[in-house]
Amino acid sequence: MGGDGDRERAGGRRRAPGRLEADVLSALWAADGPLTAAQVNERIAGDLAYTTVLTILSRLHGKGMLVRRRSGRGYAYAPVRDEAAHTAQRMRSLLDNGGDRAAVLSHFVSELSAEDERMLQRLLGEHGCP
Repeated sequence: MGGDGDRERAGGRRRAPGRLEADVLSALWAADGPLTAAQVNERIAGDLAYTTVLTILSRLHGKGMLVRRRSGRGYAYAPVRDEAAHTAQRMRSLLDNGGDRAAVLSHFVSELSAEDERMLQRLLGEHGCP
């Protein structure tokens, strides 16, 4: 556990900020149901200490991103939102915290693929937007 629990053991490099939380969430989104810390640890890349995974699960639960239920002597965790809803919430948060909303949206739209642009237009039409 000595401080290197969030390091990739193969190269000794630190994970990017938030990468471990993202890896844990990805494992939970891919699961058919709630997972224990041991089950999450089995599903994520790298050689992490069980206590590191347990700490990340506890932090995510504290942030309101996970629900937990008793499973034996510990807990099994599940995400509050699916991956699409989580990503949409993050996008909204970034937009809300940015400066010029029109500029941000303009840049976002200009970088969409033609297929994504058509999908966005279709979705806007379904929601009654011109």
